[in-house]
Amino acid sequence: MTQNTPLSARLPRLPLHPDDVTQRVLSAAQLRARGVSAAQTSAQCLPGGPWQHLLPGVYLLHPGPPTGQERLHGALLYAGRPPVSARRTAAGAPDAGYGEAMVTGVAALALHGFASVAELGTLHRIDVLVPRTRRLRSTRFVEVLRTASMPDPVGVGEVPVAPVERALADAVAATVDAADVRRLLTEAVRDGHCEPAAVVRELSEAKLLGRTAVVNAVDALLAEGRAVAEARLYAMVREYGLPEPVWNVELRLPGGPDLGGVDAYWPDHAVAVELDSRAPRHGAPGRRGGRAQEDPQWSAYAAKREHLERLGITVVHLTPRKLREALDQQATVVRTALMAAADREPAAYVMVLPR
Repeated sequence: MTQNTPLSARLPRLPLHPDDVTQRVLSAAQLRARGVSAAQTSAQCLPGGPWQHLLPGVYLLHPGPPTGQERLHGALLYAGRPPVSARRTAAGAPDAGYGEAMVTGVAALALHGFASVAELGTLHRIDVLVPRTRRLRSTRFVEVLRTASMPDPVGVGEVPVAPVERALADAVAATVDAADVRRLLTEAVRDGHCEPAAVVRELSEAKLLGRTAVVNAVDALLAEGRAVAEARLYAMVREYGLPEPVWNVELRLPGGPDLGGVDAYWPDHAVAVELDSRAPRHGAPGRRGGRAQEDPQWSAYAAKREHLERLGITVVHLTPRKLREALDQQATVVRTALMAAADREPAAYVMVLPR
């Protein structure tokens, strides 16, 4: 081939696959690893050429507009960009080139399947989480979020995505409209994406609980979470054939002080179930740099439980997460407590009042 042959004609044959986004969007390092020089890449990206310069150091290997998946892959390549000349994954496949970067914010919620956010292809911005030590600027449609505490990513297909609660906190931080904040937080709990306590903990660590829109939305979030957990508890009793308890009652010693409320109580067995729907409101302990603090809600739970058990009442402590992920196991725990009642000393007499 002569010296006058155009650079584009001397390109090595690239293993492009139309259905594989990782072959349609490549970083400069990945192109070099495939034998494409910087000069050849630049020639392909000239006006009217077959390639495009999608982001700094990232190229789209076709002339049409990028799809949502191509923009997503490009954003991760831009934020990750580790050396890829010889890197391989444990399975032996070529490294995707994402490094420690992961998608967060609204784009992550779209990948997690939130119905209240726009489809990935219509988003104007893709948030990408990277370690604080990275010196990387936001550019074009990529918003770079640096953090000292990188969460463990969740794999959605081949894409590393922040866990729902972290993605929510990052989305809320960038959302001004109070109705949008409320809609996101409510859907997270109502549709079973995560538990209220985990969401509020992330919002607290991100120092977002001082915003009026967030405070109001958190109230709705906790109410939604409580309603969902109670519905699961009702379903557990009926689906697993447990005796019908009295629901949502206050216990009190005759002529004495209140013992507190419980979510379900079997008077003949002296067994109570209490849902742990706690959520930190201020100063949550910190993966993002905060320090652990005593939880006054947990202290109150523990004191009440200890008092009831001194009176001979068995207290079964259930969390919304356990009810969501292992309903059969929780039914077994309650059934075991009811069956064990016959072998225990009789409990003190308590009054049962509507709550």
